[in-house]
Amino acid sequence: MRDRLRTSADASRLMSILSLLADANRVRVLYALDVVEELCVGDLALALEVNEDAAGYALRVLRTAGLVTNRKDGRIVYYRLAEGFPAPLREHCLRRLIELSEVPDPDGND
Repeated sequence: MRDRLRTSADASRLMSILSLLADANRVRVLYALDVVEELCVGDLALALEVNEDAAGYALRVLRTAGLVTNRKDGRIVYYRLAEGFPAPLREHCLRRLIELSEVPDPDGND
């Protein structure tokens, strides 16, 4: 069994990545960039109904972690999910886990 377990270093890296998903703004940024291929900070802030500082900070953290990349077009910087962003993370963390976590109405009303 020990041969099949991940190392402590692997577990620490995984914990670091998962901790990024413990912030609502960062999760919403990832979800927005999954829905729309590319956004600038201003458009992202408008879409998420947060100020540009909050959107920019979330993007900076995600870019530092390698989950988001950017490109500059003149003075505007556009952000997108990093090349090779894992499809299972998008599908299961950004979509399916939200669906699974929805609590059904005990009275059967939707």
